[in-house]
Amino acid sequence: MPRDKKWQQEYANRIQNFLYCQGLKTYVDQYNIDGSTPDWILPAGRYQKLRHSLGLVSTAGAASIMATHPKGWKFVDEVWNAKLEPYEDGYFDPYFDGLLYLFSLMHLSGNYRIITPQSN
Repeated sequence: MPRDKKWQQEYANRIQNFLYCQGLKTYVDQYNIDGSTPDWILPAGRYQKLRHSLGLVSTAGAASIMATHPKGWKFVDEVWNAKLEPYEDGYFDPYFDGLLYLFSLMHLSGNYRIITPQSN
């Protein structure tokens, strides 16, 4: 067990609680430290827009591994039901969002493992 297990659980719960209160299907991918939405939005590619991004859906879902509240399963369901398709404006990031999605699936399925070299 990690020494900071309690902190990890509390942090996962806090993040998921915040996002859940923003709307499980509508929270956006950028917030200020105080929880407000930013005045200036970081661009992604040529797009400068807040969106409910696959990357944050995946990351929030992976946090369910440490979360201790029942709503963690709702975040897992959001990962399993995510659509891998461009947003309404045509933007799609298969590299960054796609890798976060892949890693979250590996974590949540229990298949994120260290592969060590086999000795002969």
